[in-house]
Amino acid sequence: MRKTESCPSCHRMVSHDVLEKYLMVCPECGFHHRLDATERIGQIADRDSFVEFSGELCSKNPIELDGYAEKLLQSQKKSSMNDAVVTGNCTIENLPAVLAVMSFDFMGGSMGSVVGEKITQAMFEGALSHTPVIIFTASGGARMQEGIFSLMQMAKTASAAALLEKTGVPLFIVLTHPTTGGVTASFAMLGDVILAEPGALIGFAGPRVIEGTIGQKLPEGFQQAEFQMKKGFVDAIVSRDKLRSRLAFLMKTHGGSVHEQEA
Repeated sequence: MRKTESCPSCHRMVSHDVLEKYLMVCPECGFHHRLDATERIGQIADRDSFVEFSGELCSKNPIELDGYAEKLLQSQKKSSMNDAVVTGNCTIENLPAVLAVMSFDFMGGSMGSVVGEKITQAMFEGALSHTPVIIFTASGGARMQEGIFSLMQMAKTASAAALLEKTGVPLFIVLTHPTTGGVTASFAMLGDVILAEPGALIGFAGPRVIEGTIGQKLPEGFQQAEFQMKKGFVDAIVSRDKLRSRLAFLMKTHGGSVHEQEA
């Protein structure tokens, strides 16, 4: 018997086999189901081209918060990841790229010291090899269990993005559902081109917090990708079936890499 799932948007039952055929997008309403890092890499990178780096890095408990070490172990077992981002080199339509993929499955994709370090190393790798950097974001924000160490990652990753700009290496960001908090407030909005998946929640604080602060009702669809594109925070909304080809196009039109230019 095939496993079926209820679509969170239209609530219709859809076979998991059908969802996989449509890249985990509901064939009825177009809702983009969340992907884990392995699924995302499988959809974007050329087959067998992805080679991970910095995979050995694991979070510690810098402020000795009670229960945090246990929470990390639980998240590692649940997600089969060392932390909330996977980084590596790959090719996309035979074009070299540095790829970083965040996963909401690991503590809500929160950015602690290891996530910040891996994102920074990915951008350094791109700068050193003159290879375009592509980052898929999915995060609830800074990992407050690490206190000030998590907040420092905002400045750290922003500085690495500035290095890419200085060296002329393109940075492409793909915002997926959800991208919020300190990730939105740092590297996620610093790409040369910022793409988003349809319907993705993109913002800093939650709508209820904002409404309570300003004392006003927010517009319908506030913080969704479509709303953010109208306001100029997103350059294009790209459905999952077109995302791989769009990224390859951007890599070609932004100069590709030194390897291409030397060929």
